[in-house]
Amino acid sequence: MSEFPRQLALKVDVDTFRGTVEGVPRLVDLLKKHGAQATFLFSLGPDHTGRAIKRVFRPGFLGKVKRTSVVEHYGMRTLLYGTLLPGPDIGRRCADLLRSVAAAGFETGIHTWDHIKWQDGVEMADAAWTLRQMRLAIERYQDVFGAPALTHGAAGWQMNRHAMRLTQRLGFDYCSDGRGRQPFYPVQNGEIIGCPQIPTTLPTLDELIGVDGVDSFNVADHLLALTADASQSAHVYTLHAELEGMLLATVFERLIEGWRAQGYELVATRAIFDALDLTTLPRCEILRSEIPGRSGTLMVQGSEFLGDIALPEPELEQAA
Repeated sequence: MSEFPRQLALKVDVDTFRGTVEGVPRLVDLLKKHGAQATFLFSLGPDHTGRAIKRVFRPGFLGKVKRTSVVEHYGMRTLLYGTLLPGPDIGRRCADLLRSVAAAGFETGIHTWDHIKWQDGVEMADAAWTLRQMRLAIERYQDVFGAPALTHGAAGWQMNRHAMRLTQRLGFDYCSDGRGRQPFYPVQNGEIIGCPQIPTTLPTLDELIGVDGVDSFNVADHLLALTADASQSAHVYTLHAELEGMLLATVFERLIEGWRAQGYELVATRAIFDALDLTTLPRCEILRSEIPGRSGTLMVQGSEFLGDIALPEPELEQAA
């Protein structure tokens, strides 16, 4: 019997310039220390984090900012990028660092081009806007790594119908663009998307801290309680270079040790994909829904789809 009968995939979202420069190297060292694998998903264009100020009118946003000490975790300079300070081009300025992650043996992929622009704009965007943003990230990834990107994990778990279709046309083996319970083929408006989704199954630290008595001292125990059930053979946990790679690094190390004690092999999301039987993968609706602890709506795995499958609409075939 395997020492690790269950797998837990670590998906690292890298949102900002500071998270890339400071958080990523610390996470690489921590993962190597424990012999753990992970998938790093990079923001590859300008860091415009300061433009997130527009979210102040979104229900729940101010509460999340207060709970998770945004200034403390991200730094004042980062919070001015794109407003009072020009946003640094992450992929251009950090190319060597990004390549070093792949050279260290970790899977890499695309998070986004411009994190704030995608997260705040994609829901209502048209096909042309969506295609341009995804192509910018794909072309930059190719420039940096000298190879095509094979996986994508959307910023803020935000997608639209055009982006979902593009996942099957732009060369990705699989994506991790939403939240859910198990790998699946997404179905939207009766149309199957032929690119498997491996959703995040666990809550994130910024969704938990500050809610129902959970703080940075007990949040690891809270998460470990969620993964103690042996009935689920695989989980996906999304961490952030700006949190687990910086002030919450000790929390993440406790999680690594706890998951190992529970019998999990800590892997890249690629390992979950490689173990799938794609012929039996369920087809599930993909929809927008709220997640506790996070403001707004995001992409969530719905119920299994048992109806007839529709043909793709022609508009995006032409755009792509």
